Amino acid sequence: MSDLPISEQITFLYTREMAKSMHFYEEILGLPLALDQGGCRIYRVTGRAYVGICERDTAPTAPEGVIFTLVTPDVDAWAQRLEGYGVPFEKRPAVHEVYGIYHCFVKDPNGYLVEIQRFLDPDWDGASG
Repeated sequence: MSDLPISEQITFLYTREMAKSMHFYEEILGLPLALDQGGCRIYRVTGRAYVGICERDTAPTAPEGVIFTLVTPDVDAWAQRLEGYGVPFEKRPAVHEVYGIYHCFVKDPNGYLVEIQRFLDPDWDGASG
């Protein structure tokens, strides 16, 4: 691990429609707003990890190569919540044997893949690391 300090982590995603993104991240996912910068809204995901949603005319219409993953001990409860809001699944909850995870995928209103996952590998040290 680096001996240089890191105090927080923010992933920035872009949108052309802030209102739809606000609904998804605030109401459906239930993430608390940490900072409203006008064109960017930063949400606390956990501890000192954040996701920033920024409105840009140049936001990709079909983003590729980004998976925003939320790790949880209860993938099924999250799947029920998403289903209750009418969010369509890209992949319903299932075990992925190769990676040793249980997960599902949905897309946010901007087309970014959102993965809800639990590590099955006992060597995962995320909660203690």
